[in-house]
This record gives sequence, structure tokens and C-alpha cells, in this order.
Amino acid sequence: MIKVTINGKDHEIPEQTLVSEYVATLGVEPKMIAIAHNGEVLRRDEWADVIVSDGDFLEVVRAVGGG
Repeated sequence: MIKVTINGKDHEIPEQTLVSEYVATLGVEPKMIAIAHNGEVLRRDEWADVIVSDGDFLEVVRAVGGG
């Protein structure tokens, strides 16, 4: 397990987790979220290439509709 910060809170996730694998655990439609990895916003096509490492920071932002 590695320690990461997700949306400002400490979490432990399995070592060698890809961003795309983490997103799959969220139970949300991937088209409805944006991910920043260590301060850099990732394109969805990059999610399967980026491995989350010990000490990394992730920000997960969900689109919200309303009116």
C-alpha cells in the first residue's frame, strides 16, 4: 500500500495503481469527473498511463448540473 492525498485527505491505495484503476473504484461516470495529478490536470486518455506513486496528490472534481 502507498499513501496519497486525495482531495486534501490522506488515503492508502495499492502500489502501482493507475489513475484509470482508481477512477474505476469511485463508482461514478468517468465523463463526469476531472482529475488533477500533482497539480496537473490530466486528459482522460492519459489516465491509463499515469501510475499513482507514494506521496502523490490527486484532486477529483465532479461536474454538477443545476439551474
